[in-house]
Amino acid sequence: MEKHPEIDSGEKRLNELGYKQELRREMTLFKTLAISFSTMSLFTGITPLFGSSLQYAGPASLVWGWVVVSFFTGFVGIAMSEICSSFPTTGSLYFWAAHLAGPKWGPFASWCCAWFETIGLIAGIGTQAYAGTEVLQSIILLCTGTNKGGGYFAPKWLFLCIYIGLTLIWAVLNTFALEVIAILDIISLWWQMIGGAVIIIMLPLVAMTTKPASFVFSHFEMASSTGVTNHAYAVMLSLLVSQYSLYGYDAAAHLTEETKGADKNGPIAILSSLGIISVIGWAYILTLTFSIQDLNYLYDPNNETAGAFVPAQILYDAFHGRYHNATGAIIMLIIIWGSFFFAGLSITTSAARVVYALSRDGGVPFSTIWRKVHPKHKVPSNAVWLCAAICILLGLPILKLNVVFTAITSICTIGWVGGYAVPIFARMVMAESNFRPGPFYLGRASRPVCLIAFLWICYTCAVFLLPTYYPIKWDTFNYAPAALGVVLGLIMLWWVVDARKWFKGPVRNIDGQNGKV
Repeated sequence: MEKHPEIDSGEKRLNELGYKQELRREMTLFKTLAISFSTMSLFTGITPLFGSSLQYAGPASLVWGWVVVSFFTGFVGIAMSEICSSFPTTGSLYFWAAHLAGPKWGPFASWCCAWFETIGLIAGIGTQAYAGTEVLQSIILLCTGTNKGGGYFAPKWLFLCIYIGLTLIWAVLNTFALEVIAILDIISLWWQMIGGAVIIIMLPLVAMTTKPASFVFSHFEMASSTGVTNHAYAVMLSLLVSQYSLYGYDAAAHLTEETKGADKNGPIAILSSLGIISVIGWAYILTLTFSIQDLNYLYDPNNETAGAFVPAQILYDAFHGRYHNATGAIIMLIIIWGSFFFAGLSITTSAARVVYALSRDGGVPFSTIWRKVHPKHKVPSNAVWLCAAICILLGLPILKLNVVFTAITSICTIGWVGGYAVPIFARMVMAESNFRPGPFYLGRASRPVCLIAFLWICYTCAVFLLPTYYPIKWDTFNYAPAALGVVLGLIMLWWVVDARKWFKGPVRNIDGQNGKV
C-alpha cells in the first residue's frame, strides 16, 4: 500500500482552526530561534538608549533595572508561549485574541490587537533604521578624524537618506524567498553571539581603567541636564532601556505557519531567545558601565563623538586610551551596526507577516492588494513594501525635529507590547474548559502568570507615554501620546462607524473540525 507522509503537528492544528497551509513550512527550530533572536537583538535595544538611561539615575539603577525588567518580562514570555502552543498561526497575536475572547468580544479584541501589533512592528522598523543610522554616523565621524579632528558629522539630510536607504534594503531582501532571510538570520545569530562575546570580553581588558564595583552596582546620580528632579521618576525613566530591549520574542510566533512542529518549537524559540538576551544583555550593560572613563565627558558636545552617541564615546575612550587610535572602536561599532541591520531585516519580516495575516481577513484598507503572495517566492511582498513606505513616512520629521527617535521608540514599544496584552488578558478571563492546550501548558499557574504579565505590560505602556525631559518644550516634548491618540482614535472610529459591521476576525478558508479552539 502507498504510504502517505505524516502531517506536521503544527499544520494539523492549523487545519483544525480553519486554515489551510499556504506558506512553505520549511523553518526549523534553529532558524526560527535565529529570527526571534535577531528581532530582539543583543545591541539594538541597549545601545541607543544606554546614554539617556545612564543619565537619568546613574549606573546602579540601569544595571539592576535590567534584572527587574527581565524578571517580569519572563512572565509575559511564558504566558505567550502557552498561547502560541495552542494557536500556531501566522499573524499570531490577533488570531489568539479573536479565539480567546469568544464569539461576542472576539472581533473587537482581534481588531484592537491587530492594529496595536501592526503599529508597533512598523514603528519597530523605524527604530532600527534610526538607531542604525546613528551608529553609522558615529563610524563615519571616527573614520574621518573625530569631532575634534575635523571629522565629518552627517547632517540631517544625509541622516534621513541613510535611514531611507536601510529601509529600502530590508524591503528588497524581504522580497526574495524566505530561505534567504533565514540564512541571513542564522548569520545574525552568530554575528551577535560572537560579536557580543568579543565586545563583552575585550572592552574591559582594553580600557585603561575600569570603574569599581561600588560605582557600577550602587552609585546613584541624577544629571541636571534631564530636568528630572524626582528620584522615583528618574529611576522609572532609567528602566526604559530595558523595557525597550526586552520584547520582540513574538517573532517566532509570527512564523509558526512556516515552522516545522510549531506547536512545540514556537514556545521553545520564544523562551530561548528571551533567556539568551536577558543574560547576554546584562553582560553587555555591565561591560559598557565598567569601561566608562569619565561619566560627565560622555555627554560633552565637544568630545570626539560630538556627545551624540554615548556607547561610541565609551569605545573610543577605551581603544584610543590604549592604542592612541580609533581603529578598535570603529571595528566594535561596525559589529554593533551589523546587529541593527539584521534586526531591521527580521522586524520587516515580522511586520509583513502581520499585515498579510490581517489583510487575509479583510482588516486593512485595500486588503486584496496586501494579502497577495508572490507566486514564485511565496512571500507577502506587497505587505513588505507597504510596511517600508509607512516607515519612510515616519522618518521624514528627522529634518525638523530632534525627538523623532523618542517618539518612534515609544510608539513601537506601546504598540508592540500593547498587542501582547489583549490575548493575555483574554486568556486570563476565559473559562478554562474552553481552552484547548498545546504541548506547552501551564495548568493552574496560567491565570496568575497572565495577571502579572498583563499588569507589567500596562505599566510599560504607561511609562513610555511620560515626558522624558523637563521643562517640556517643543523640542523636548514626547510626541508619542499625540501620535498614538490620533492613530488609535481613527482606528476606533473606523470600528464604530463601519468595521464592526463586517470585521469578524480571522476568516477560515477551510471547514474546521468540531471541538474546542
